Amino acid sequence: MKIRVRFTKSGPMKFIGHLDVMHFFQQLLRRSGIPIAYSTGMSPHQIMSFALPLGIGLESVGEYMDIEINEAVPSLQAVECMNRHSVEGIEILSFKALPEGALNAMASVTAADYEVGFREGFLPSFDLSAAMTGLFERDSVTVLKKTKKSEKETDIKPLVYSFEAFKDRLLLKLSCGSVDNIKPELVMKALYGYHGTELCDYALRIKRLDMYTGERDELKSLDSIGSDIDDQGDNNRV
Repeated sequence: MKIRVRFTKSGPMKFIGHLDVMHFFQQLLRRSGIPIAYSTGMSPHQIMSFALPLGIGLESVGEYMDIEINEAVPSLQAVECMNRHSVEGIEILSFKALPEGALNAMASVTAADYEVGFREGFLPSFDLSAAMTGLFERDSVTVLKKTKKSEKETDIKPLVYSFEAFKDRLLLKLSCGSVDNIKPELVMKALYGYHGTELCDYALRIKRLDMYTGERDELKSLDSIGSDIDDQGDNNRV
């Protein structure tokens, strides 16, 4: 049975890298008694994958892990047990059975919501709403996007699906995944550049709110794909 787990990452755990998060969940599943399935072969390992690794220092209330289990576990029981054995900064929010044929979260994620705030003393002097509107009224928004192997100029305007500006924060819906991936830091760099202001490396407080699958006009939360498991081991579609 394939399971999707939604969890948070905050507090001290936001400084833990992706590999350490994976190792943490391997231990958490064992401590919680979840009947996790293992791969076959010379070196069996727990079958798990994560939707989209979160950058170090970022918080999230919408992280996803897919696993396979050997027998059904009631969703409420699994959530309670995993939270009992978890640590500060990691909270399990849901434990849902995936439908037959569903793609794993890593392969299906196409967009994500972010909240971008500012550390004390770093709130910009310019109006966020006016600046964002002016920036994205342009025909293109070109920035220098760096990868591990190269860097190139990229028009990020088509990759910013929507935004909402407040006095002290922004809400961004961005393209994410294996095809077109954009980080909120890059949007903020473009915004500050448009206003002629330098962005300090430590100015931002970024939280991922959720991740989605589907096309731009038909996005669905990764949390909406599965269904809860009741005490009899049945899936209750929600």
